[in-house]
Amino acid sequence: MSTPDLFANEPPAPWPPADFATAVLDWFDHHGRKDLPWQHEPTRYRVWVSEIMLQQTQVTVVIPYFTRFMARFPDLASLAAAPLDEVLSLWSGLGYYARARNLHRAARTIVETHGGRFPDTLAAVEALPGIGRSTAGAILSLADGQPLPILDGNVKRVLARCFAVDGWPGQSAVLKRLWQLSERCTPHQRTGAYNQAMMDLGATLCTRATPDCAHCPLAARCQALHQGRQRELPAPRPRRTLPERRTRMLVVRNAAGAVLLRRRPASGIWGGLWSLPEIAPDNDPAGWCLDRFNRAPDTVETLPGRRHTFTHFVLEIEVVALGLIAPETDVGEDGWRWSPPEERTAIGLPAPVADILQRL
Repeated sequence: MSTPDLFANEPPAPWPPADFATAVLDWFDHHGRKDLPWQHEPTRYRVWVSEIMLQQTQVTVVIPYFTRFMARFPDLASLAAAPLDEVLSLWSGLGYYARARNLHRAARTIVETHGGRFPDTLAAVEALPGIGRSTAGAILSLADGQPLPILDGNVKRVLARCFAVDGWPGQSAVLKRLWQLSERCTPHQRTGAYNQAMMDLGATLCTRATPDCAHCPLAARCQALHQGRQRELPAPRPRRTLPERRTRMLVVRNAAGAVLLRRRPASGIWGGLWSLPEIAPDNDPAGWCLDRFNRAPDTVETLPGRRHTFTHFVLEIEVVALGLIAPETDVGEDGWRWSPPEERTAIGLPAPVADILQRL
């Protein structure tokens, strides 16, 4: 009578770093993405723009934005020389507009501080506006092959599952552990291919809701899979109810069909973009028009509202259209403008505002 194997159901040992990297690279050679627009001529500039656009945004959404951006700003000098309005207009609809402002500011910093040449050291790249450790590592590894680890959302998910790292990655202790794993597993050879492979794995197989473990090259030693916890890890951000805010946006049109716009402050939501004037929901739109232009509106019409979700709150937008039949009225101060319809594709507008104006 044979002795039963007491360890038959024991989970396998975690991946040794060298074997982990080999499995990832073997998979990438056969299944990885190698024809994305920024993978053609992967200069530091092109990789940088793509990495900033890809932050919290899917590849399929980014591709047309990247293509248009590169057509207008094919190099760092053209981006640095452009007015911010033009940069924001090409970013309109992509969201998280601080990314565009930081991109523009970083380009000018590179021209002023680095002689127009994108820096090639981790410390110098990480010091640029809007670039953290992971983004800097991605730029230098994907463009130059430098042996630097990365830790974007996809890589966090792969590592948290493979090594059964408990906790939400936003917690400092969990983040520290994931960085340690990324440093250990990142190979010194073919680092760019490895980092691209890790991002691809997280985006295509090791997805948040429906991981495709049957086709994953790391399944044999994935601790989460063998514990049946692949849908639990990484732990999600602690749930919280988003507060709601309300505002009333005014679509003020003059006799020529131009709409009154106001530039938003540089910091805060939609920073630096042109938007519609706003008043509190209980304020009278006609009274606002009378105060501003010393005349009441000729027409007042309530339009369908919008609901827009930000990271930290939900914005309920009421929309009221005001018509002024009189000739164009002086806006009276900087930061305001009458915008004709043909101009609105050339200036940066928040997506909800662009949608409101398009519906008109």
